[in-house]
Amino acid sequence: MNGPREVNWDVTYACPLRCTHCYSESGRRPSRRLKPEDRKRVAKALISLKPKAIQLSGGEPLLMEDLPVLAGMFRDAGIEVGLFTSGWLLDRARLDGLLGVFSSVHVSVDGATAAVHDRIRGRAGSFDRAMRALELLDEAAGSGTRPPVAFGIDCTLVRSNFDDMEAMCRDVAGRFARLGYLSFGAAVPGGLANREGYARHELLTDAQLDALARPELGARLRELVPPSLSVQTFDGRALQMHPELVARGYALTNLMQVEPDGRVRGMAMYEGTVGSLLDEPADVLWSRTRDRVTSDFVVRTLAPVRTMAEWAEAARRIDLHFGSAADRARIAARPSFSPEDTSPAGR
Repeated sequence: MNGPREVNWDVTYACPLRCTHCYSESGRRPSRRLKPEDRKRVAKALISLKPKAIQLSGGEPLLMEDLPVLAGMFRDAGIEVGLFTSGWLLDRARLDGLLGVFSSVHVSVDGATAAVHDRIRGRAGSFDRAMRALELLDEAAGSGTRPPVAFGIDCTLVRSNFDDMEAMCRDVAGRFARLGYLSFGAAVPGGLANREGYARHELLTDAQLDALARPELGARLRELVPPSLSVQTFDGRALQMHPELVARGYALTNLMQVEPDGRVRGMAMYEGTVGSLLDEPADVLWSRTRDRVTSDFVVRTLAPVRTMAEWAEAARRIDLHFGSAADRARIAARPSFSPEDTSPAGR
């Protein structure tokens, strides 16, 4: 059996931000980061699977002092390695350590203005920090004296920023001459994005999801940016693992999700792990993730799903079924969400 095409490793759950849609609930629970020597063991286990790409995410991965070491291990193994960051901590010194080891850097920007972005990301000043990070990446890409790195913007879409896409193309992307891509992806009902009230008030409507999936939207957005800039839209349904999409090859069944302590999730956006890379062979755990997707409970729970509301309800059932006692306690303790929570953040 072939290994995953791509791995996403959340190297820490520590985070300076408090994003309303955070699937990993980072910043709200223990970081669960490993000792440096154990992180290297996890890295070696992932290399043994021979994925095409490994993404280092979180939480905020730039909190990890040995991040360039881990990225270098993957690079030396011939694996593309990407960084997902809020940009909050990216300065010139950290950037120097990233150049030459990362294939790409993805900066999260969830709105065309500070008012929108900071509210969703849960901390005042986060938009300005993200813009500064993109400026530094843009300068590095044009310097000619340092190794180039592809960089772009990832925007997580919810109802309150869905109408910001065109402004993102016009007003944000245009600020960075060497920006490589702008990706718009729907928030999926996992983690805080599936707490009480969030699915009802902030997850995209079915009509918005359908619009995101249609090529006409992407074509319209691409007209607003330079030809060199790639614009992508993603409705998130490939992460649902709906049995019909799995059968047609449209589900992301070739993605492995790894938690900070080396435990492997059974399915990328859902709670519940299948074992630890520190305790068992990586290929054994990958086989279990493949089995999880086609298990009777998952198929039975997801088969009737047709709407976002139904997906959110099915995801709650899957999370409670496969999650540990600690996962279930965390789910029960999630703060509820109401429209009043869309006021600007002041922290």
